[in-house]
Amino acid sequence: MLLTQAIHIQPRYMVDSNLLPGSDGEHKMQEKFKTQNQAKDFYKRQMLDAIAPHMKTFIAEQRMVFISTSDKHGECDSSFRSGDFGFVRVINEKYLVYPEFKGNGVLASAGNISENPHIGMLFIDFFENKVGLHVNGKAKIMNNQELLLFIDKEASDVQLTHSSQIISFWILVEVEEAYIHCSRNIPLLKRNEDTLQNEQSRPIDYFKLS
Repeated sequence: MLLTQAIHIQPRYMVDSNLLPGSDGEHKMQEKFKTQNQAKDFYKRQMLDAIAPHMKTFIAEQRMVFISTSDKHGECDSSFRSGDFGFVRVINEKYLVYPEFKGNGVLASAGNISENPHIGMLFIDFFENKVGLHVNGKAKIMNNQELLLFIDKEASDVQLTHSSQIISFWILVEVEEAYIHCSRNIPLLKRNEDTLQNEQSRPIDYFKLS
């Protein structure tokens, strides 16, 4: 699946008089391990500052995404989100949104976003193409009414369809980077649909903490 499109990349960093995406730290590591030319080629061909059409299609086909957030001190947390196919919805090339379903009530990711809007998202297709998609940007917590007003302002045709799970609120992500994840070490898995029997057989205290 080709994920690149002719979309302008907005560079944000200055390294050796060349404008490049990415952090100062990754550029220093590229120098240390002599991968500058390889990295520059990747930036040029694969890294976008928006969601390309084929990326939108890819996201619509996914049922899960891994997310990373950090608090105001930079202390990190990784988490996992899943739902029906296309539960993450692309509003347009610069914005996507996903629902936060009712969970354990800790709200670690939302708490981090309330202090530090930076978010990393990683979609991986384990079942067909063995390909991944990184989306990095800034997140904002929205209720249903706020999101509907935003979608209307953006003149998007995205519909907030009903879900089998209870939606507590939404996370709107402004896209800053979007790029492919190498398929080399992604395992190919077999999809196994859940059953009521499987649900009931899972132990509540799996790690035996009580």
